[in-house]
Amino acid sequence: MIGRLLRQKEEPLTPHEGPVMPDEPKKPATGGKSGTIRAAIFGINDGLLTNLGLIIGVTGATVNNTIVVVAGLAGLLAGAFSMGYGEYISMRVQRELFQRLIHLEAHELATEPEEERTELIEIYQRKGVPQDVAESLVDVIHRDPDLALETHAREELGLDPAGGLGSPWGAAVSSFVMFSIGAFIPLFPFLVGSGHAAQLAAILAGATTLFVVGSLTSIITGKNAIPAGLRMLVGGCAIAAVTYGIGRAFHVSGLG
Repeated sequence: MIGRLLRQKEEPLTPHEGPVMPDEPKKPATGGKSGTIRAAIFGINDGLLTNLGLIIGVTGATVNNTIVVVAGLAGLLAGAFSMGYGEYISMRVQRELFQRLIHLEAHELATEPEEERTELIEIYQRKGVPQDVAESLVDVIHRDPDLALETHAREELGLDPAGGLGSPWGAAVSSFVMFSIGAFIPLFPFLVGSGHAAQLAAILAGATTLFVVGSLTSIITGKNAIPAGLRMLVGGCAIAAVTYGIGRAFHVSGLG
């Protein structure tokens, strides 16, 4: 079969031969920055949705600007620290788990090399590699202990030791900063104004940012930016409407 494929490659098709291949879809030009962009987009989104819902909910219950500002600041700080610490713990536990799995794999390679060799050969065979080719490939890989460990971690565990296991502190700081930026947007109008004008400004600022952030997700997904932005906008407005209704209910009942 390999020989047939090689012959086909050496004999180019005429314009009227073979199937017509579709154009290759364009890929987002994010490269290695896609993870950073993703973290930034969703960090801002979490902060914005959380504090917009909180602030609009409070304005439904009271027009006291001091209460609104205190609630907004409390929401910003509590949310940012919670997100940051949560990301740190999550990444730390994940990193420790991956390190343990890699350590166990290294132990198995040292104590049961033949069993590990057979297991890797079977993995390649399930992917369609002929047995003799798989055996030769695994023999070459196992000559280098570091390459053997990296390959087994990748093929058996789905891990990429060469690509790094992630930084808990990096994830924590990123989540804290991006959440704070998002949460500050609907709070800012109440720091420079008050009343219904500040409420309207917070809604407009929040809605605009939600649409922009939603549109930016198209960088990752490759989808149309407008529907992505509208989806985020509608979701955020729905959250704000629900919290405002709850706050208004407290105000009408005399609890606000």
